[in-house]
Amino acid sequence: MSGTVALLLCGATVACRGGDTETDGSGLKTDVGVTSEPCPEAVDKNKGCIYLGIISDLTEGPFRALAVPITDAQKAFWKRVNTAGGIGDYEVDVTRYVRDNKYNPQTHNQVYQEMKPNVLALAQTLGSPTTAAILADMKASNVVAAPAAWTSAYAFEDVIIESGANYCLESMNALDYAREAYGVKSVLAVHLAGDYGDDAAAGAKLGAQTLGMTFNAVKTDSGADKQAGAIQAILSGRPDLVILTMGPADAAAIVGQAAARGFTGRFIGTSPTWNPALLQSAAAPALLARYEQSAPWDSWGTDTPGHQALRAALGGVTPNEGYTSGWVWSYPMKAALTKAVANGDLTRAGLVAAVKSLTSVDYEGMLPSGAGNYAAGPNDGAVRVTAVYRPDRAAPTGTRQVRPLSTGPTAKAYNLDGPCYAKL
Repeated sequence: MSGTVALLLCGATVACRGGDTETDGSGLKTDVGVTSEPCPEAVDKNKGCIYLGIISDLTEGPFRALAVPITDAQKAFWKRVNTAGGIGDYEVDVTRYVRDNKYNPQTHNQVYQEMKPNVLALAQTLGSPTTAAILADMKASNVVAAPAAWTSAYAFEDVIIESGANYCLESMNALDYAREAYGVKSVLAVHLAGDYGDDAAAGAKLGAQTLGMTFNAVKTDSGADKQAGAIQAILSGRPDLVILTMGPADAAAIVGQAAARGFTGRFIGTSPTWNPALLQSAAAPALLARYEQSAPWDSWGTDTPGHQALRAALGGVTPNEGYTSGWVWSYPMKAALTKAVANGDLTRAGLVAAVKSLTSVDYEGMLPSGAGNYAAGPNDGAVRVTAVYRPDRAAPTGTRQVRPLSTGPTAKAYNLDGPCYAKL
């Protein structure tokens, strides 16, 4: 069957849904998730459509306050791409296949399987443990995904286009900062189980070993009412520094109650732990006094072309770092799609090949030059810069920067030879 005849028979059905390779009028190869018909909300109805899925924590999970802005920012990002002409002869749709994972791995896999016949790739897969539930299938099916997570395991997966420093390197930078700023000599990692919490805790463990710090770790469950064990571990161990890797409500419970019971050490939360709404909680005084936040990129109000484009695209929203993250995470997919089209192969396998060949991604200044070098491999391609923020009611997203994006000596020297959480 010729490509032209196949496309006529398939009509608006996305790539015939069977995965058979077709060729469009320009000679570009496609298979799943690409149609000659325009996107539902097309800017130019003469262009075809690339469908990308989004699986996020949209209603009842612990990261919904971040996930909804992440998703809204990605919709705005791709609308900007489409308004600027799209990707070759195609625009990109990230609105038709948006599903809620409730931060549940089983639910995540279920909705992934439902959308899989209709999407080329995933513009977002939120969560480390949830993404782990679909990773084997993604690899078998050549489904590329931009993760809303930072586990170090992603550096070793060709189908994952991660952005920014992973949790492991983030924790190492946090320890270097805390030693310099506060002279800390002992650290306790309090963390959720799974790739998210374990990866950050492993980075803290590896960093503490390098720096000669005393290290301990305690796992906790998600839920503000489930932190009694973690709080007791803090009060009994009296570490100089606690690295928190969990949801925002969990962190507020721990910081607030530990401080109320006399703990005077410092807290640093890894990226998803913060939410500006915490400054309206009962824990706010303790957070203002004892808590800081590490982050893989600069905050909402930063003056880079990417940040400016983000704010312009979203208009008068209430600032939230979820918007910043959703926008940043979209750049590698744009780069990969652009490269695949240039290569004449917009199939799933062609997109994987495009990802593996990328030596840089233009983040419009939101990450350093050279970020997005997937071709360099896990260690040489790793982005290692993070920043540190402190709660501040006057700041747009409730924090102000106290350490700019930088790499500490521990993270700089670390050889990323495998997922860090395996070393916890």
